[in-house]
Amino acid sequence: MYTIDYILKKGKDNDYTNEALAQISNAYKFAKVAHDGQKRLNGEEQIIHPLNVAGIVADLNVDAITIIAALLHETIIRSNISLDIIQEKFGEEVANIIQNLAKLSKLKLTKYGESGVIYLRKVLVGISEDVRVLIVKLADRLHNMRTCEALPEDKRKQKAIETMEVLIPIAHRLGINSIKSELEDLSLKYSRPEVYNEILAKLDGSREELNESLEGMKNGVSEILISHNINFGIKARLKSVHSIYKKLSVGRKWSDIYDILAMRLILPTEADCYLAIGLIHGRFRPLPKRFKDYIAMPKENMYQSLHTSVFGVDGHIFEIQLRTPEMDELAENGVASHWSYKEKGGVVQNFFEQKLELFRNIIESNHDEVSDEVFIKNMAEELLSKQIYVFTPKGDVIELPQGSTPIDFAYRVHSEVGDHTVGAIINEQIVPLHHELQDGDIIKINTKSSAHPSPEWLTFVKTPQAKNKIKSYFSKKDREIYIERGKELLEKEIRKQKLTINETLSEENINKVLTELKTVNYEELLLNIGSFRYTPTYIIDVIKENRKSAKDILLDRVRFNKNMPKKANYKNDIIIANADNILVNIAGCCNPLPGDEIIGYITRGSGVSVHKTNCINIINANERLIEAEWNVNNADKFFNTKLVIETNSNRNNILEIVTKASLTNITVQSIRELSNDQGEDYEVYLHVKTRNDLNNYISELKGLNYVTEVKE
Repeated sequence: MYTIDYILKKGKDNDYTNEALAQISNAYKFAKVAHDGQKRLNGEEQIIHPLNVAGIVADLNVDAITIIAALLHETIIRSNISLDIIQEKFGEEVANIIQNLAKLSKLKLTKYGESGVIYLRKVLVGISEDVRVLIVKLADRLHNMRTCEALPEDKRKQKAIETMEVLIPIAHRLGINSIKSELEDLSLKYSRPEVYNEILAKLDGSREELNESLEGMKNGVSEILISHNINFGIKARLKSVHSIYKKLSVGRKWSDIYDILAMRLILPTEADCYLAIGLIHGRFRPLPKRFKDYIAMPKENMYQSLHTSVFGVDGHIFEIQLRTPEMDELAENGVASHWSYKEKGGVVQNFFEQKLELFRNIIESNHDEVSDEVFIKNMAEELLSKQIYVFTPKGDVIELPQGSTPIDFAYRVHSEVGDHTVGAIINEQIVPLHHELQDGDIIKINTKSSAHPSPEWLTFVKTPQAKNKIKSYFSKKDREIYIERGKELLEKEIRKQKLTINETLSEENINKVLTELKTVNYEELLLNIGSFRYTPTYIIDVIKENRKSAKDILLDRVRFNKNMPKKANYKNDIIIANADNILVNIAGCCNPLPGDEIIGYITRGSGVSVHKTNCINIINANERLIEAEWNVNNADKFFNTKLVIETNSNRNNILEIVTKASLTNITVQSIRELSNDQGEDYEVYLHVKTRNDLNNYISELKGLNYVTEVKE
């Protein structure tokens, strides 16, 4: 439990001015009066919450403005306090942070799964101006998660999933590890309580033995450092429940997890770190390929440490990190550290700007065209994937997801560099543009002013930033082509019907079409014709008020497109008779997947419904059937499907079912338990890329001795 005295002491330790300390004290008194008489769900006084949020951010060594905002962050939401009063008493910076926090408080994750992407987008936009908004939001969520036992179980689970999908990835990317790690454990506790408690029980069962090993290892390492007159601090701990869960979720058995023990050494200087790791390796045998030097080659988020794993006492494997106090501060608190705001223009502030730029890159350009699924995939690739660290010729570090190419690197440097790239030299060797970059590569990009992106780049680039920039280039170029083509097609059809262009395309007629089709302007109309969304015949029919049925209009478009040359790229995941931009729905009755043979069914006013060719619902529907095929260029798309897994087991098998899915490139969206006479059945909703992936998963499930049947 934090107190205002503790927070003021932290402020003094961080050299706050007397004026800043007085404002913190005033903010606490103001918040206490504003929340007088208010209670939290657990019965505590309401002021306890902002006081704890302020204490959490104070532990991050933030600036005084952040602490004041944390103390006041609920005053305009829960009390009759206006933002003007906050600004008058505590300044514009505090008022702006509180205003943004108030906006974020209204955003709720209303459904599990991908609907959280809307929330995520708004959070990212909300913090793009001042990251302190997010720091307070993270602290707010941490305290709420610590005290959410008062909530009903479904609300706790909803908070946990919202935290995992939205806040933890951002905390990770901003380097605020002290909050991220605790949020991971708490989220697992409330989203998967049975798994959390099972891991905790196993840890508790061996805790005494593991603690003895930790103590023995601490003594062994301390003895080495003391004998060489090296000053040090040492921390030893068991790995978090969440980190163990991650290993189990990718198929590791409990008996195969050896590296549960971790140690951290805090040493005065870099030289001491290198000396200490040499001494430790001399006494304890290191594991091959587990040594990482992040001091000589820091991560882009400025994280620095030496990492190693060694065979320690009692045969246990220990993960050991060695770092200086300054490195430890940055590793735990990331951009939240108070000097991030003091060193304006310095290297830390530059890092701070890079983090915000990353978020801006993810939400920029084409987001009207990006599906929630694609956005989530982009976020996972940028925020959660394994990273590599490469260099510019000047020695600047660039962080990229594993699997990135020189094109990804070029766009990370600058969009102009990416757009005009013609070649790449890595470690003084010429390489192709699709070459996969490796840790430590030194990359020089050759550019030419007349060069421009190639559509082929989209087949191998890794980062959402590069994909967005390339697509943006071609969208702009295609728009001009489509508008010109639309004009030519429309005028050709007018002449074909022996009408005059001036009369047919009079201002009155154009306005009639724009109103009917809810199109912004004439240029947009031509764009829709040129991209084959509407046929020229249909536009003229609208002008003549010669209405056709939805089925006839769709058939007109299909006939028109069948005579057009096949395009290199289609936007839709499914191509209907060589046509693009047709409303397409995956039939829920048979849930076809890439790899299944499919056929389209023209619905009444809802576009084309796509079924498996053997679906019972379209056997007698010949007159409405239409050719359909999968778009092979959209291979990264996930599709929804469902399985019912029948078992003869009464034990909880969910973890194994989820693990089998992750091993076969499938994501489990939700699981519902169904009881039968012999055991537990499971209705599993999945995200699947291909029929082959689903078949592999079904084979894995059928290999489990308690599974009796798997039904689609």
